[in-house]
Amino acid sequence: MIILHSYPLAMVEHVGFKVFVKNLQPLFDVVPNSTIELACLEVYGKEKQKVYDMLRKLQGRINLAVEMWSSPENSNHVCLTAHFVDDDWKLQKKILNFITLDSSRTEDMLSEVIIKCLMDWDIESKLFAMTFDDCSTNDDIILRIKEQMSESRPQLSNGQLVDVRSAAHVLNSIVQDALEALQVVIQKIRGSVRYVRSSQSIQGKFNEIAQQTGINSPKSLVLDYPIRWNSTYVMLETAVEYRNVFCHLPELDLDLALNDEEWEWTSSVTVYLRLFIEIINVFSGNKCSTANIYFPEICHVHIQLIEWCKSPDNFLSSLAAKMKAKFDKYWSKCSLALAVAAILDPRFKMKLVEYYYSQIYGSTALERIKEVSDGIKELFNAYSICSTLIDQGSALPGSSLPSSSNDGRDRLKGFDKFLHETSQSQSEISDLEKYLDEPVFPRNCNFNILNWWRVHTPRYPILSMMARDVLGTPMSTIAQESAFNAGGRVLDSSQSLLTPDTRQALICTRDWLRMQSEDPSASSSHSALPLYVEAN
Repeated sequence: MIILHSYPLAMVEHVGFKVFVKNLQPLFDVVPNSTIELACLEVYGKEKQKVYDMLRKLQGRINLAVEMWSSPENSNHVCLTAHFVDDDWKLQKKILNFITLDSSRTEDMLSEVIIKCLMDWDIESKLFAMTFDDCSTNDDIILRIKEQMSESRPQLSNGQLVDVRSAAHVLNSIVQDALEALQVVIQKIRGSVRYVRSSQSIQGKFNEIAQQTGINSPKSLVLDYPIRWNSTYVMLETAVEYRNVFCHLPELDLDLALNDEEWEWTSSVTVYLRLFIEIINVFSGNKCSTANIYFPEICHVHIQLIEWCKSPDNFLSSLAAKMKAKFDKYWSKCSLALAVAAILDPRFKMKLVEYYYSQIYGSTALERIKEVSDGIKELFNAYSICSTLIDQGSALPGSSLPSSSNDGRDRLKGFDKFLHETSQSQSEISDLEKYLDEPVFPRNCNFNILNWWRVHTPRYPILSMMARDVLGTPMSTIAQESAFNAGGRVLDSSQSLLTPDTRQALICTRDWLRMQSEDPSASSSHSALPLYVEAN
């Protein structure tokens, strides 16, 4: 219970808890805090072994999400989460590690921590992609990890699919640029709202002017909670609706009054924020966020940014240019991964890429479409070779093929590999071509892409292997409860006081037990949880 609900370990020593337990069972002896901590570590050890065994048996590949956390004490932490599609074609995620970083060498240490995690869990050969929550993560970190892993994992593509940045984090960062640019105006609106809400008489006068000017909005003026930027959007949106009331409100401090230009800026930025809120809600609100859902949303943002940059207003066009520069950095890293995932959606295939790229790139669209086409073919060819080598008894692409004789000097070993690769290209590429040539699947709201690929695995045996790994890539790592936080994920005070080992044990085990309790295959929520009994 303590693990599952993040209760403090010390709750067993709280008077209220002791009284509660004694009322249930007077003979029950409440154990001390230290004993509870040891018991939690024991549960962690048992559950960790289960997760280890599951990952070891997994047929597909694993994607690793890397999320940075902070704490009230300003210490830095990294949470490493495995995302994958299991052998039943269900999307899964498991927190593997929650590690406290040395603040003096955070960037240095991050690559070491990730590599050690992969090695400890014995999944370095199964790594497909890594998703970072910060688009500014140093490329040297990625390079060090790639170099370390290159000896133990197959190179499936040119590297673009390996290094993914969280889409929601990038959009949040772009929003912060917009809010910062409009900061002076936001402060004025915040002050104006505070003034109207300061007394009933002023609020009454405000409502009276609203009626006189024909504004019948059911919305009330609200103050925002600055660290939750969606609340700032609500404040701005409501203020814009009451623009004419603010302009006619007597006794409003002149320092708080907005001119017409500032109201136009606020109106435009509110439109920007509304789009980002809608898209982040799609990303964070979908419990089964397979990688295919991101491409159309991100392309829509791209198209809108291009349009916003054309604004005749210097303030808005320069703001849009700054937002687009940050977006372009993300797009250059992740566009191929986004497009490949969309192509593997049978409702879209190459058609969606053609549709959006023609709007984004105009006259150069064909070249860009060809880059995507070449990218997915390259990835598919790697999976074809991988499949051949597995059939020949070798688990990893690039490992030595079985010898046709016992002679250690067999000069035709290279020919064996060449024969497998070239013979595969004629038959297995047709697997991808067959998929792309067939008509798209009709769009409907109840479509389950993982179920579609599970059913069609016999028809596309190689492509389905690739689809499982690509669709399991976390294109965004933001949690619903922190989707609009300006400051990122923060440990609560009780967790930050724990030792690093205990904190990791509690956070990881809570994730594992919670996944079990939410398992729909269990007959009831509590029956899915393991029962740990200590004999007295």
